[in-house]
Amino acid sequence: MNLEDYRTLFAVTTVGLMLTAAFPTLSLVVPFPRSAERFSELWVLGPNRMAEDYPFNVRVGEEYRVFVGVGNHMGSSSYYMVYVKFRNQSQPLPDASNSMPSPLSPLYEFRFLIIDGGSWEAPLAFALLEVSRLEDSCLVRRMSLNDVIFSVDSPSSWDSESDGFYYQLFFELWLYDVTSRSFQFHDRFVGIWLNMTG
Repeated sequence: MNLEDYRTLFAVTTVGLMLTAAFPTLSLVVPFPRSAERFSELWVLGPNRMAEDYPFNVRVGEEYRVFVGVGNHMGSSSYYMVYVKFRNQSQPLPDASNSMPSPLSPLYEFRFLIIDGGSWEAPLAFALLEVSRLEDSCLVRRMSLNDVIFSVDSPSSWDSESDGFYYQLFFELWLYDVTSRSFQFHDRFVGIWLNMTG
């Protein structure tokens, strides 16, 4: 290589490094094309922050822990709310295909802001505090969520196919809509089943 080739290589390398270093600032001024798909993620993890070891066979008075999380891929910072709800196996779930949340009242809520590309995660400790069983029925009267006690009064009938009394703790994702200045159901929900037979 001659001296002119080295100068050209040096100039190209210098310009490349300058553009790489300036990219974060440049991205604020120059609109770069982004993916057209905008979405949010909602998940629930077990006590070890893994998609395993979820509480299932639960006992009265014993505390259990899960982690709920949200990922933002909406193209901008977004303000979210997660409702925590509790249902027996016959009560309605949300209908995400029609953008309808469950009509059940929320027991607990999380509110938080996430930057685009960011995520949020929080623990939820829960315990069923007062449960009564009578032959073919079970009634969960009270439960706690993050040390706050709620009256739920949720009856369940014996499920002869699965041999048990089943409930579900589930999470609905809501997104703040600037136009309506209110939270709107964001068509996502997740939940864990709980067996109250033991």
